[in-house]
Amino acid sequence: MIQFRALLASGLIASLSAPFFATAVHATDKVVLQIDGAAAPFYAPLYAGVEKGIFEKNGIEVEFIYAAAADILTNIAAGNVDFGFPNGDAVVAAAANGLPIKVVHTTYQRSIGALLAKEESGIKSYMDLKSKKVAVTSLGGPNYLQLQVGLQQAGLTLDDVSVEVVATGAIVQSLQAGQVDAIVFSELRKYNLEAEGTKVTTIPSNSFLPSFGNVVVTSEKKLAQDADVVKRFTTAVSQSYQWVIDGHSSEALDVTLTKYTPTWPKDQKSILLAAFEETFIPSVWQSPLTKKNDLGAADFSGWQKSAEILERYNVIDSAPNAQDFVVDPATIGR
Repeated sequence: MIQFRALLASGLIASLSAPFFATAVHATDKVVLQIDGAAAPFYAPLYAGVEKGIFEKNGIEVEFIYAAAADILTNIAAGNVDFGFPNGDAVVAAAANGLPIKVVHTTYQRSIGALLAKEESGIKSYMDLKSKKVAVTSLGGPNYLQLQVGLQQAGLTLDDVSVEVVATGAIVQSLQAGQVDAIVFSELRKYNLEAEGTKVTTIPSNSFLPSFGNVVVTSEKKLAQDADVVKRFTTAVSQSYQWVIDGHSSEALDVTLTKYTPTWPKDQKSILLAAFEETFIPSVWQSPLTKKNDLGAADFSGWQKSAEILERYNVIDSAPNAQDFVVDPATIGR
């Protein structure tokens, strides 16, 4: 059982706008961040933020722990952890179920779900899936929803395709071996496939189904009572991602692979680096909105559309109002 970590009292002495390279003057607040899944190199900006002293310069000492998204949101609502880093669909479902949670940093401005097919298959759009075998990892996950919406946009239904359920650890291999014609999974797997010589056509799901990957969540109570801590934490998150964006992907991955994910194959660094440089940095961590309003900016219309689609497909009973559970980090503490 995760025990509640009480926050240490702190006082701000310097302005929150001071650059993170300045001398630390904040008393340190210890917080727990519970991350979706397990330790993985994709979370390198957070790990690098600790190792480069960015969180420390913002008066934050962070502990990383891991769990499934639904468990993270339950823990947030109960006050068992300070911050969570689940996926956006799980957050919408939690808000629809009345959990008192708040998104305080939309870190991933879009999801990384996608349809993947071999180039040689001739599949270039969802319209080309008619009579094809398509794999998903479950009939209750976000990728299955992406398949349904993508087919509908193309004028097709699930009856027009053969849906195969394949385990997460085998779904990429099922495409590679020709057991299925396409998979709806993570866009990032194209880098693994192409590194092994398989040319891939990728159709990102976010083009027709606005949704979000990992986002920072806290409880309504914590945001109301500890806005200063929340502000400094989200500031540290933005600065950590910005540091990687500003040309430090390789260094961030070196730190991560050495200390935080030591069992991850080191020979995959080039694949990870390509994913960072070609996908995460240009269009996942950044967007036209973040270029205008800074990293983590809240796309309220995108959140609302995502919730309404989840309602339409009976994933949730009723779409919550995005304004009720999403906060723009720029407004925290005002």
